[in-house]
Amino acid sequence: MQTTYHFPASTRRWLVPGLLAILAVAGCTSAPQVQTRAPTVDTRPLLSEEAEHDQKFARWVADFRASARAAGIDEVTLHSAFDGVRFVPRAVAADRAQPEFTRTVWAYLDSAVSAQRVTRGQEKLRQLRPQVDALVARYGVPTEILVAIWGMESNYGSNVGDIPTIDALATLGFEGRREEWARGQLLAALKILQNRDIAREQMIGSWAGAMGQTQFLPSNFLAYAVDADGDGRRDIWGSVPDVMASTANFLARSGWQAGQPWAIEVRLPPGFDYARAETDVRQSGAQWAGEGLQSMDGAPLPALPDASVLLPASARGPAFLVGQNFRTILRYNNSSSYALAVGLLAQKLTDGPGVQTPWPRDLQPLSSSQVKALQTALNARGFDTGTPDGTMGPATRRGVRAFQRSLGVAADGYPTLELLQRLGSAAQ
Repeated sequence: MQTTYHFPASTRRWLVPGLLAILAVAGCTSAPQVQTRAPTVDTRPLLSEEAEHDQKFARWVADFRASARAAGIDEVTLHSAFDGVRFVPRAVAADRAQPEFTRTVWAYLDSAVSAQRVTRGQEKLRQLRPQVDALVARYGVPTEILVAIWGMESNYGSNVGDIPTIDALATLGFEGRREEWARGQLLAALKILQNRDIAREQMIGSWAGAMGQTQFLPSNFLAYAVDADGDGRRDIWGSVPDVMASTANFLARSGWQAGQPWAIEVRLPPGFDYARAETDVRQSGAQWAGEGLQSMDGAPLPALPDASVLLPASARGPAFLVGQNFRTILRYNNSSSYALAVGLLAQKLTDGPGVQTPWPRDLQPLSSSQVKALQTALNARGFDTGTPDGTMGPATRRGVRAFQRSLGVAADGYPTLELLQRLGSAAQ
């Protein structure tokens, strides 16, 4: 209910003017009105982590695209290469993977020179000899060596990889651990596309950017690939003549010596100084023979001008006299196990011998963390191995040999679990 108030006339006479005066004063002393604007709120949704990653990858590609354009890559090639480029997570995972456990050389060779691979390789060699022998004769590299590399790298062309090379290299470049290397290889890959040697969708290979049936990096392709079948393209993906000639050209220009064996298994004389079993100790086969080294069949040692003794599995395992051609295979893949596998597979393809000295299969290889512990313990005992890093190198082998000599055992520099345990016992 609304209530109405009635004032007497005498009251109204003073009340109304008073109210008017109060209102007038209030009007004079009140602060001026200020118009305020509501704060602007960004209503756009926050980018997800995945979307932000994609944007950063796209910016990296755009930056590289500009630098490639400045280096002479045409727009057609740039569109072909990058319009559909994708980030490949498994390439990063594989690049970052650091295997904790080392595979023994005999386990590696069991797989690499398996009976199945030998049988299939012999059949491939029979098929290829008529066309390949004459083709590669000018390079001086035996066909069986080429076929062995072919078998090692792609199982005779049956497994060339399934990752687009452009995607793999762009991923590794963006990821950053090896950006400078990846940018160089990516630019080389663009030059291959621009030369029309291969189409973008057919340029596939490994997560690391190695391509084709014998796994050339793009820079090696530009330097060594050969158009052997005369179709105007260097095709190491689909043309076996191009594959063989390109691989032969790589080896020939990397130092292959025609007529020299890749290696020979030998017997070491009693009292051999195992410190001389290092790749930087080189002398002729005749000089090694003078020190008592013998071939397994008693034949004279080959005339290798700069041969080294290789002990891949301690003094208990086989010994090899290796020369320039072994080191050339290392240029293809810098692993002594790989080079041994190529040479032994090539021998088996031509019905040659395998390894005759038994492998010390009872020896347990050290993991990388165990090698690091070994290095740390040796350093603490005064047997210098350098900074512990979990990787066996010349300095670590020297330290191991020094400790072995102090124990009165064969100083072959080979790390074993027993040696690590003895170091632990000696420290107590």
